[in-house]
Amino acid sequence: MEIKTVSQCTLAEVLKAWNKGFEGYFVQIEMNEEMFLNRLVKEGLSPELSIIAFDRNNPVGIVLNGFREMDGKKIAWNGGTGISPDYRGQGVSRVLMEETNAIYESENVEVATLEAIKENKIAIALYEKHGYTITNKLLFLSGEYEAKVEEQAAIHVETIRPEQLPYLFFYQEDVPWQCSWQSNKQGEAKVFFNENNEAIGYMLYKIVWDTDGAIDHIVLYQLVLLENGMVEHIPHFIASITNHKVNLATVNFLASNPAASYLMENGLEVKTEQVQMKKKMG
Repeated sequence: MEIKTVSQCTLAEVLKAWNKGFEGYFVQIEMNEEMFLNRLVKEGLSPELSIIAFDRNNPVGIVLNGFREMDGKKIAWNGGTGISPDYRGQGVSRVLMEETNAIYESENVEVATLEAIKENKIAIALYEKHGYTITNKLLFLSGEYEAKVEEQAAIHVETIRPEQLPYLFFYQEDVPWQCSWQSNKQGEAKVFFNENNEAIGYMLYKIVWDTDGAIDHIVLYQLVLLENGMVEHIPHFIASITNHKVNLATVNFLASNPAASYLMENGLEVKTEQVQMKKKMG
């Protein structure tokens, strides 16, 4: 078994490792060249510190890694571990996890994070064996939603760039990797204030437009109620984007987030559940 970095491999080898590695997975995540390269950039994944396992000249396993500063700590994210079907159960995942752990140590990572599909008991057991623990339950929700706002609340909205979020004193930076502002620089953000000019919540989201220039759907990456915010404010938040019926989806919303409960009570359904796992390094 030979380990190479993604940067040492051809794009064809990397795609084969990824697509074979996730063959028969719980959700379809096969990628072509454009999709893969876009994901590398959007998620801040490192070709130099992501690895592929080879059996002779055959790529049989892959781990993609990203690194960021969050809350003053260096965080690593495992953005996908996949093993080719013919090599599963033969120790390839153990080799990849050991090599990944060594990379994290050499990069002075303080906290390692990843997500796993809730039903993927084998993967969860593997990660637990290597020191990860489950910290959160995460929900992908989707469905039709209409912001029914009967009377105008005394709420005013400030639209900002996603890059401005970390400069807000109330911003909660510890979020699942794909929900962070760093992964959604092409999205939009809003902050909401009450009549006393107290921040009551914020959203990070992306609008997907159809060919006619109308909203096709909205993807929510963060919808956070602050101390002075209430669930009753949520429809006002969403109405600031549109008050028409719209297809709405969430990415990795914490199950404990009151917004998740509200959205499930108002038309959205759970499409996928994941667990967030973390490991303290050192």
